[in-house]
Amino acid sequence: MKKLGIIGGLGPLATAHFLRLVTQLTRAEKDQDHIGIVMFSRPAIPDRTAFILGESTDSPEGDLVLLAVALERAGAEMIAIPCFTAFHFYAAMQRAVDIPIIDPIEESVRILKAQGIQAAGIMATDGALGGRLYQDRLAAAGIRAILPDAPGQKTVMDIIYKGIKKGGTVDMDAFGAVAASLRAAGAETILLACSELSLVYPDGAPPGYVDVLAVLARSAVRDCGESDL
Repeated sequence: MKKLGIIGGLGPLATAHFLRLVTQLTRAEKDQDHIGIVMFSRPAIPDRTAFILGESTDSPEGDLVLLAVALERAGAEMIAIPCFTAFHFYAAMQRAVDIPIIDPIEESVRILKAQGIQAAGIMATDGALGGRLYQDRLAAAGIRAILPDAPGQKTVMDIIYKGIKKGGTVDMDAFGAVAASLRAAGAETILLACSELSLVYPDGAPPGYVDVLAVLARSAVRDCGESDL
């Protein structure tokens, strides 16, 4: 099994859930069968959304690059980042290391394409949407991206920042209302496209959703050696 490097803490609950998913997906009968992991948890990295939207001049790029380099030097053979807004800085991180950084956004788009999806709703941070991390990839695959309206997007951000990131509960009625509006606008499935949103369904998203954090976990386990995932 290859050694996995993780840039964690963005946010901490999403990272903890990602570790759980990786552990559960790994076929193991004893401790020694599990994937070796090197992780740097750095919650102090500046907020990605605030920088992307121009609300802060404190760039997270330098910290992300330094952590990627540190993981490679520590023996990681690939890197997973359970924060998808951080992929705004993917090119700089990948240029800095010779090991692959797993791209769950591209993998999720491939899944949708294989399923024949023609229109997908996106629940993500303002930063991910403002940076067009999903919309451009979907368009290149011939898939229409459907975004929440302004009140719906505020609800998504509140679920992420005022709920999950604070260790609170998810307002499932509010979440369901946003999902229903996306489906009414034509979404055939919905991407849970922020790592915190994986915590809405911690035991697995129901049909009609693609949990991008679960996609990342499956990709990481597969690329570390579970070739049939």
